[in-house]
Amino acid sequence: MVTSTDHRPRASVQADPEDSVGALVSRASEQVSRLVRDELRLAQAEMTDKGKRFGIGGGMFGAAAIVAVVAFQALVATGIAALALAMPVWAAALIVTGALLVLAGTLAALGRKKVGQATPPVPEQAIDSVKADVAEIKERAHR
Repeated sequence: MVTSTDHRPRASVQADPEDSVGALVSRASEQVSRLVRDELRLAQAEMTDKGKRFGIGGGMFGAAAIVAVVAFQALVATGIAALALAMPVWAAALIVTGALLVLAGTLAALGRKKVGQATPPVPEQAIDSVKADVAEIKERAHR
């Protein structure tokens, strides 16, 4: 089934008994050409949408990695503070480290969800539509 934004009237599939074979072939060729163009537009739109989701998810994974590096640095600073200073300083540093790790985990989970929404990277709707179109053409050819 084709979902097209093309608002031009479609030619009737029913052949007029007066039409010549050449006219029928020409009409069929035009309809198949239009069908292929519509399916390609649908596939392009679907892949663009999935690409955007993949990019957002990848960006969130990158942000999670940066936050994890900062959290590791804070953990190192916490260890140094624990050895060099009194208890309140390293306890505060440990709380900051924990908060950064929670943030990294949250970003990673959100990134994984976005990447999961973008996979598999195939235009599923367009493929289903092409299969339906092929089935329709086969059915009409056997009539």
